[in-house]
Amino acid sequence: QVQLVESGGGLVQAGGSLRLSCAASGRAFSNLRMAWFRQAPGNEREFVLAMASSADNTFYSDSVKGRFTISRDSAKNTVYLQMSSLKPEDTAVYFCAARKKVGLSTIPGQYEYWGQGTQVTVSS
Repeated sequence: QVQLVESGGGLVQAGGSLRLSCAASGRAFSNLRMAWFRQAPGNEREFVLAMASSADNTFYSDSVKGRFTISRDSAKNTVYLQMSSLKPEDTAVYFCAARKKVGLSTIPGQYEYWGQGTQVTVSS
């Protein structure tokens, strides 16, 4: 089993920055593929970005490319989502997810483990 706990959400003005953290426990962190999804009210859960065990294997959705960055600190068993140039349309609950299988995926159902989510609100 893997437990994921997100933190760092909040209210920020458009154009601002925010960093989310996701602390993982319960399984070898290096063997997990990590991702961030988000869900706005009335919308389906949307893929944001994902990362394998190394920084040279990442995948970003077009909507956040150039503005968001994912990174991981294996010593702390933590993955980060650095968000900059935030827009009101980035407002959502952000979820951290993990999967054991090799490869990255944009499909929520292919991730076995999920955090509880953290709210990000971007005001205009």
